[in-house]
Amino acid sequence: MSKMTTKNMVLAAILTALVVILQFVGATIKLGPFSISTVLVPIVIGAASCGIGIGAWLGFVFGVIVLWSGDAAAFLAVNVVGTILTVLAKGTLCGLLAGVTYKALEKTNKYVAVCAAALVCPIVNTGVFVLGCFAFFMDTITQWAGGTDAVQYIFVAMIGLNFLIETLVNIVLSPVIVRLIDIRKK
Repeated sequence: MSKMTTKNMVLAAILTALVVILQFVGATIKLGPFSISTVLVPIVIGAASCGIGIGAWLGFVFGVIVLWSGDAAAFLAVNVVGTILTVLAKGTLCGLLAGVTYKALEKTNKYVAVCAAALVCPIVNTGVFVLGCFAFFMDTITQWAGGTDAVQYIFVAMIGLNFLIETLVNIVLSPVIVRLIDIRKK
């Protein structure tokens, strides 16, 4: 577990503010009906620089802001409890598992550890979203699909390019920023 130094607490606070700001700004950048999330970058940074608990915290904050910003409004209209569970679980778990991944690999190679965490974060975020879709929203998604295969609609129309962009941004930016933070800590 990472030692909660004053520097880590300050970094965690700054990253929490970044999560809030990036989610509100990101909610306005739409690719089809869904927004591109740049908020995963500070979640990975927090998980790698401050520890698993901070990664989970930042993911939870992400989930709360998704609910508060109205970004989940289409799903809230269908199933409030299912939406809240899905959104909070996907955020918290993506931060938690990014932290676990980083921790498991950091002694081998910190750069590889950050890259792996940067990959795990969007996979978990999207994976839990898909599970939530299957568990709570399939009837509605079938209607949204308009006669096409609902599962194909989830993966192509709802996730597709959005997931690829989020993953690429995360894998490119997270290691660079963590490296810069590590240099500044010395």
